[in-house]
Amino acid sequence: MTQIDETDRAILALLGENARTPVTTMAKRLGLARTTVQARLDRMETQGVIQGYRVQMGQGAPTRLRATALLQIEPRSGPAVLARLKSLPQVECVHTTSGRFDLIVQLSADSTEVLDDTLDRIGEARGVRSSESLIHLSTKLDRAP
Repeated sequence: MTQIDETDRAILALLGENARTPVTTMAKRLGLARTTVQARLDRMETQGVIQGYRVQMGQGAPTRLRATALLQIEPRSGPAVLARLKSLPQVECVHTTSGRFDLIVQLSADSTEVLDDTLDRIGEARGVRSSESLIHLSTKLDRAP
């Protein structure tokens, strides 16, 4: 099991604010040696605590349509449905959930046509009992790192 201490949490918090923060800047802010911060980053990457770094798009980025699909799936069809979802490049994230739906699928597409086609392909997948889609209109709050 991976052990994360307060120093690791502080490093992760700085990366959460800006994943491009230089190691030397993090070291100065935390009062640590640069080599210590780099070693901890390397360890957390190796252990899978940090799986990657991403770009968070801002207001000036090209507009993409975003949607959420809520899926009910047949019993024991999870692996097949997940394989289908993985094959669709517009699928960004899949969550299991409790309640009336089994999966929450986050989508992003360049056009309504691509989004429509993707939703059709999800709905046609073997094991999908029903789906409901929600098109994102505007973002009012986003705390994602």
